[in-house]
Amino acid sequence: MEIAKELERRKGHRPSPGTIYPVLKIMTKRGLLEMDGEKKYSLTEKGRQELDRGLDMFFGTFFDVDEMKEHCKCDHRGPCHHHGHHQKRTR
Repeated sequence: MEIAKELERRKGHRPSPGTIYPVLKIMTKRGLLEMDGEKKYSLTEKGRQELDRGLDMFFGTFFDVDEMKEHCKCDHRGPCHHHGHHQKRTR
């Protein structure tokens, strides 16, 4: 299965078909993916729109992370001192 191989290449762990196929089935039912005659999946137009919306939300939320780090002046190993408050760093 090409998806499992690609995930292993990117993440160093190969998920089982029992993990991948249910997700593909759900995404297909929701109209986000379609499967061709060779059993290859691709995004539908709705899937592309959902991906774009998710990416916009992600980057809108996290795009300024470097700016926040600079403003915070944290060493990211201990508590963060921002505006005189002590904040615990979360992972």
